Amino acid sequence: MAKEAMFYKVLEKQKVHCYLCRHNCRISEDQYGICRVRVNKKGVLYSLVYAKAIAAHIDPIEKKPLYHFLPGSFSFSIATKGCNFQCGFCQNWQISQVSKDHPEIEGQEFLPEDVVKAARQNQCKSISYTYTEPTIFFEYAYDTCRLAKEEGFYNIFVTNGYMSPQAIKTISPYLDAANIDLKSFSKTFYLKNCKAKLEPVLENIKYMKELGIWIEITTLIIPGENDSPQELESIAEFIAAIDKNIPWHISR
Repeated sequence: MAKEAMFYKVLEKQKVHCYLCRHNCRISEDQYGICRVRVNKKGVLYSLVYAKAIAAHIDPIEKKPLYHFLPGSFSFSIATKGCNFQCGFCQNWQISQVSKDHPEIEGQEFLPEDVVKAARQNQCKSISYTYTEPTIFFEYAYDTCRLAKEEGFYNIFVTNGYMSPQAIKTISPYLDAANIDLKSFSKTFYLKNCKAKLEPVLENIKYMKELGIWIEITTLIIPGENDSPQELESIAEFIAAIDKNIPWHISR
């Protein structure tokens, strides 16, 4: 389902500037953003994944992973296709990456009210926007978050932390918790492996914490890439400087 996107402005010659995430894509007519799920049609930016779920599951909240937020509960978890990173080590690459040669968007219609209904029927305490990157299906997540909050559910992002400050501020009244991937403490690693930058992720971790969102951080260890004692020590020091009580998950 195509829906007009949030967070963009029209430039000259029907080009648009998308500022949903820190890539700040300038998108010409009939072209896509880096995420491949936002397209410019005659100077209007559309999300192509609104209410188009590629995955929906019931997970223990510890699988997010969140170990200190609603422990022992279940979270209704949803995703659409697409991501604004291009990590070569992605565990969910089959659904996170949209091919430039085959840009069709797979998924089944699953409206926000249906997501909340499913969470209630399955006795979940929260809804998680996960598996791929929730930033790229922001409009879908935002509408679902608002409805879920009205119905007494908690909302959780499992994210690479690359959204714009405007997007974070907009969803913060409805977002209760986030697990943020801090994939490395190396600018070179982010550029090489994710096609992104490190600094915005560090800034967003601090900002989400300041806004009162419960934060846990995950680092996936890749031997030879981000596992040096110096780098891991740097990550630990960064987290501790914000709050020594922020949980840090070190994944295999």
